[in-house]
Formats: sequence, structure tokens, C-alpha cells
Amino acid sequence: MRDLKNKLTSGKNTKNTQSRRGKSFGYQVLGFGAGGAAAAAFVAASGGNTVATVDTNFKVHTFTGPGTFSVSCAGNEAGNNKVDYMVVAGGGGGGIGFGSGFCGGGGGAGGYRESKSATTSGCWSASPLATSASVEVTAQGYAIVIGNGGSGTIGCSGCGNGPNVKAGTNGINSSGLGITSAGGGGGAGGGRSAISVVGNGGSGGGGGYQNSPVGAPDGAGGTGNTPPVSPAQGKNGGAGPGVGNNSGGGGGGATVVGANHGPNGNGGAGGNGATGSINNSPVIRAGGGGGSSLNSPKSGGDGGGGNGANNSPAVNGQNGSTNTGGGGGGGVRYSTGTGGNGGSGIVIIRYRFQ
Repeated sequence: MRDLKNKLTSGKNTKNTQSRRGKSFGYQVLGFGAGGAAAAAFVAASGGNTVATVDTNFKVHTFTGPGTFSVSCAGNEAGNNKVDYMVVAGGGGGGIGFGSGFCGGGGGAGGYRESKSATTSGCWSASPLATSASVEVTAQGYAIVIGNGGSGTIGCSGCGNGPNVKAGTNGINSSGLGITSAGGGGGAGGGRSAISVVGNGGSGGGGGYQNSPVGAPDGAGGTGNTPPVSPAQGKNGGAGPGVGNNSGGGGGGATVVGANHGPNGNGGAGGNGATGSINNSPVIRAGGGGGSSLNSPKSGGDGGGGNGANNSPAVNGQNGSTNTGGGGGGGVRYSTGTGGNGGSGIVIIRYRFQ
């Protein structure tokens, strides 16, 4: 036992054993250092009409017109390499009736799309339309497109009476970071024997009035969330009436459908938009335009929707608010009455930068 113990703890064998252990230990330390966790890196970017720091560690870029979101550092998973967004398209224009006193539908709101992840951009209140799927970015420039609102129609004498004659035009798409929101549908125009085609889009336009033939059905509102995405980017427009109840349906909003025409020549109200606080201030956007009426103008939806027109006293359809994606109010054809123009869209991007 003494000889064996000595061989293990002294002499040539001891030197060889210690040398091997020392090399092995040193290699393990070196390997541990080389394979350690990477240092945290965060997104660094520029661009937009305004750039604000919120809640100390987060930045918000707001685009009210076209531009480029330029990413100079993409960050990493140890820090942050994703961004959240809100993309709102332009609202649809309001339609107008062909004949004197005929009513058109309100324009639909521009599509509203949003993402929200607490690990990406901190604590804030998103709309009910938000997805948790943030966008991972790379070091490059991302083109940002802000959609204009659609045009409301202008009344005139002898303009014809076929489909599409007096419909408001659809709003224009907004896009950025690979996300596209669809422009709102234009409101339908009313006519003697035909209702112009109503617009489908982010939210659908309101239906128009048809005064013949006897027993003509209600004019359907446009279809929202067209093309379809999940979560849905908007709602349907309300119906305009058939014979005997001259008025227009309300344009759809981001979260509420446009109202159908009411009794006694009353139009339908525009659908309400969505409320989010991506820039730390709660703002409602993407309300539908109100339908036009013979008697009492109907309000646009909360979130920038324009009020509908009124025949007596004569009031034009109101425009949707700028940078909200609100739909334009429906118009009434009294000489040269007009439907309202849709409001332009907006893009907002938020991320952690330190």
C-alpha cells in the first residue's frame, strides 16, 4: 500500500499527472470563456416625422407621410431585435346621390393593423386588433408608405345613373415592415334605378339609396377586412335603403360595423375605430364616415370619421380627419353637394433601444 500511494503522489508519475490535470483544467476554462453568452445589443434606427423616447428605454417613430425606417443596428436576442407597429391606411370617400336629394353612403375606414409584445416594446395599451407577433428587423432601410384618403363625390346635373357613377373612391393602402393595411371602401351613391357599386376594403363603405323599381331591396354595405388578414383589420359598412326611405348607410370602422339606414330618411352612423397608445397617448383611429340623410346628419365613427351630409338645411359630407384613416361622410345631391374625402393614414413603430 505504501508503494502504491507513493507512486500516485510523488515522483515522475506525480509530475505527469499534475501536468495532464493542469492542461485539462486550463482548456476547460478557456472553453468556458469562448462559449459564454453574447453581450446584449439593441435596435438602433432613424426616420419618421417625429422620433420620441418614451418610458426611458423605448423609442417611437411616427410617419405621417412617406419615408424610410433606417435600421443601422439590428440588435440581438440577448437585447432586442424586434419592433412593434401600427399601420393605418387611408379612409374611403363618401358617395352621393345622383338625383336631387338622393343620398350616398359613408366611406369605410382605412385598415388598422397593430402588434404588441411586452418584451419588444414595453408596457402600453394596444387595441383589440393587435397581434403579439412583432417584426424582427435587419440592418437595412424599410420603405414606409402612407395611404391618402379616397375622394368624395361631387353632385352634378345630368351625370348619368349607372353603376359606379357617384361612388366615393377607395382609400390608398399604407405599408411598412412587410405589413400592408388596405384602404377603406368608398361609400355607394344613390340613384333613380341603380345603386352604384359600394367599395370593399380595410373597412367597407356604406350602401346607397335606390328609389326604383318598387320593392327594391336595401343596398348592401361594403365588406371589411378585404383582403382578409388575422386579426381582422376592419368591419363591414351599413346598408342603404331601398324605395321609400332616402338615406345612406354608415361606413365601417376598425372595431364596429357601420350602422344601417334609419327610419324617416335618417342615415346610418359610421362605425367606431380602435384605440391604442403605442406612443404612450391613447388615440382612437379608423372611424367610418356617417351616411347622408334627408333630415338629420349622422355622425362619423369615433376615430376621425366624417359626418354625413344633410339635405335640409344643406350640409355637405365632412372629410375624414388627417392621419387617422377616417372615412368621409356620405353626400346628398342638392345642386353641387359633395361627399367627404377620406382621411390619410399613419404608421408608428416602437422598440426597445437600450
